Amino acid sequence: MSPASIRVPVASPPARTPVANAIRRLRTERGMTQQALADACGATRQTIIALEAARYAPSLELAFRIARALGAGIEDVFRWEGR
Repeated sequence: MSPASIRVPVASPPARTPVANAIRRLRTERGMTQQALADACGATRQTIIALEAARYAPSLELAFRIARALGAGIEDVFRWEGR
């Protein structure tokens, strides 16, 4: 088998969650850093980064904590975009 005929699998981009959010917009409007929001809701900065990128949906408890830390209603922070 020649090297040109070897197929290397290509990783597909991570799936986006059907739960959309306004975390980044609300956070920046309030002048909060990702770390400040993470500290306020008991999460890690990496979790906030992943949520803002819609890589996964938060647990219900974390969703409420984020909304409270942002001073917003949960429906103002998260919305369902699934079928």
